[in-house]
Amino acid sequence: MGMAWSFFNPLFMLLVYTFVFSVVFKARWGGGGEETKAQFAMVLFVGTIVHGLLAEALNRAPSLILSNVNYVKKVVFPLEILPVVTMGSTLFHSLVSLVVLLLAFVILNGYLLWTALLTPLVLLPLVILVLGLAWFLASLGVFLRDVGQTIGILTTVMLFLAPVFYPVTALPEDLRPWLMLNPLTFIIEQAREVLIFGRLPNWLGLGIYTGFSAVVAWAGFAWFKKTSKGFSDVL
Repeated sequence: MGMAWSFFNPLFMLLVYTFVFSVVFKARWGGGGEETKAQFAMVLFVGTIVHGLLAEALNRAPSLILSNVNYVKKVVFPLEILPVVTMGSTLFHSLVSLVVLLLAFVILNGYLLWTALLTPLVLLPLVILVLGLAWFLASLGVFLRDVGQTIGILTTVMLFLAPVFYPVTALPEDLRPWLMLNPLTFIIEQAREVLIFGRLPNWLGLGIYTGFSAVVAWAGFAWFKKTSKGFSDVL
């Protein structure tokens, strides 16, 4: 059932989003030429996959320690591995969604872009960033029990403040730099480059993003290790 849910859940949400935005609101991506609903759906699907990678891990992070209190009492158990395990589960769900996307692309176009092989390199900076934030939130969730609700709201806001349902060019030029502050924006754009448009990603941008993500991951891990000493006192 778990495998089936991993497959059908993103597919169902994709159908809902595609119907709402391309049928009800008549949204178009604006790439020029005739754009079918299936093409719009694939472009949209890339955005939802990237957002899902971030949202699932961050939404689960605040409750990781609270739902595994028995591990806190075990001195030999490395608590810092819990966010890593969650990240692995999230990556599996994202992989299933990517397989669905690639199959749809092949069915509609009759070929597969070689640039799709670069997808792991495009997603890696976001994975590192999310893991660092997950360490931080897993610790914070022990001391602030309602932080999970805030994160749920924040990840939903990030969904609509990223170019998931609309292209960056749909915004006025003076607002576009603000959209780039969303950590999802750059990765979504680069993922579409390699998965949908067959173009190489912005390597310089990915390098800078990776460096920033590494700093966040280091800080998140250090915070978790330092604060984990007080988990048993709170729990």
